[in-house]
This record gives sequence, structure tokens and C-alpha cells, in this order.
Amino acid sequence: MKPLVVSIPGEMELAGQLAGAIDGDLADMDLRSFPDGETYIRIDSPVQGRDVVVVASLDRANEKLAPLIYIAETARDLDARRVGLAAPYLAYMRQDKRFQHGEGVTSHYFARLISGIFDWMVTVEPHLHRHGALADIYSIPSQIVRATRPIAEWIAKEVDDPLLVGPDEESEQWVSPVAQAGDFPSLILEKVRRGDYDVEVVEQQATVDTKRQPIVLDDIISTGRTMLEAVRYLGEQGLPAPICVGIHGLFVDDALHQMEMRQIADIVTCNTVSHSTNAIDIRGELAAGVRAMVGGDSSIARVPGGAH
Repeated sequence: MKPLVVSIPGEMELAGQLAGAIDGDLADMDLRSFPDGETYIRIDSPVQGRDVVVVASLDRANEKLAPLIYIAETARDLDARRVGLAAPYLAYMRQDKRFQHGEGVTSHYFARLISGIFDWMVTVEPHLHRHGALADIYSIPSQIVRATRPIAEWIAKEVDDPLLVGPDEESEQWVSPVAQAGDFPSLILEKVRRGDYDVEVVEQQATVDTKRQPIVLDDIISTGRTMLEAVRYLGEQGLPAPICVGIHGLFVDDALHQMEMRQIADIVTCNTVSHSTNAIDIRGELAAGVRAMVGGDSSIARVPGGAH
């Protein structure tokens, strides 16, 4: 049977494209709120015996979590064969250790929650730092989709003489593969973080080629402070106004406005989170990951009791 693709609110366009790419059906569904705010859901498409793919990019995860749970549980209650999650952006990956006494390690809690709801997951470039792999915290089969090829192809097409710049040490895991794929020179800066909105790029010893077009590349643009500090540093080195590229563009508060006020040539993101800056298309990679999971061994299906 063809897989059934279900969308949370706001993801219908991506869900429709994904359904076409994996030769699936887009679900006919009624999802709305009662006057008191509680969720009403009805899936009108046939579910029994089918693989159900729930499409949900998990920016603003807190407000999306309730519909996500109820969609997955309704599909399971209607005898879906398996229920998987296609999450272009995966939330709750940053708090990966207890930095201060009393803190919750929310990456672990969120992983347990998602692993208890879904049978498998596909996501794009999750923020892996202290976790070496998703399997460290997720107990379900998961696949990481890489944005390397689409970003490298976009740079090769749109930018002459690029210089890839990682704004901090963590960014090397995204900068280095893109640099290798496109045969681009690269540079990794160092960052000192004092708080959520207080970061500073400090001196590093590498020689900077001021004749090249800098491209600051990171996985997430959230407050924009890390990007802005890298922009400041590059300007002090005499480089042209950089292009800022983010895989996931969250742009919280006035982040986009703050970036637009600086000497930045362009701000570009992948379409993992819907935004006006989307210019790099990762839908093909996402569809390939979902096809691999949907066509996978049925032995990964959920067994009684919720174990995997």
C-alpha cells in the first residue's frame, strides 16, 4: 500500500511535495481546536495497514507538540502499520548536558518523548555537539539527511571565489564537508559565549584571504549573535561584506532585522523552516531519507508495550 503523508498545520506544501516524491498519498484530515483550545483531529483517508509519515519541522516545538502527539496516536489507533516522523528541523538538541545544578537535560527528555510516539525519524542536520549520534538519545531508527550537496551546489552557482567561514568550532562539522564537496577554501573562527545574547569571536591565527567572498556558514541562525560577531570580525580583517548561510533559519525576536542592519551581502537559508530567506532546497534529500525508512524492514515496527 502507498504510504500516507500527514501534515501538521503550516507544513501542507512540504507534505504534498514529499507525498509526490515518495509515491504516497497526502492525507485528508480535519485538525482544529475546540473553543477551549483542546485539539480535535479526524483522519478521513484510509490508514489501516499503511505506513504513515507525519511531516513537522519542529521550530516552535512547544506549540506544535500537542498536534504532533495526537496525529501520531490517532494514526496508530487507526491501525497504521508504522508511524514515522519527517522533521526537517529537530528541536531540543542544544541542552545536551547539565551546565548548572538543577538544570533539566531537555534533549534527553524530548528524545524519550518522540521515541515513545514514533517508530522512526528522518531529520536534516541536527545540532549534534556532545551527542555523537542521534542513537545516543533516540531509541528509534533514525536517519540524518545532509544538506552538504545542496549548499555546495548553491555556492558554486551563485558565488565567485568563495571563502567558507565557520563562526565557531562547532560549525566545523558543517563547514568542512561543504568545503570539501565544492573544493572551497575554509576558515574556522573561535567563539566565546557569555550568554544567550552575548557572544564574541576572538582572534585566530589563520591567514585570511581578503580577495575572496566570505560565506559565513552555520547550522542554526537563532538570535543571530554568532553570525553578527563573525561578520564584525571579518570586516575588521578587510574582507568584503559576507554572505550568511544557515541550514535552519529560526530568526528569533529581531534577529533578521539586526542582521539586515549590518554590512551583509545576503542572508540565505535552507528550506527546513519556512522563511523568506529560503533559497537552498533540501526536499530531494529529505524525500530520499523518508523513502529509505518507508521501504525499510518491517521488523522496526513497534511491538506491544511501546518497545522498539
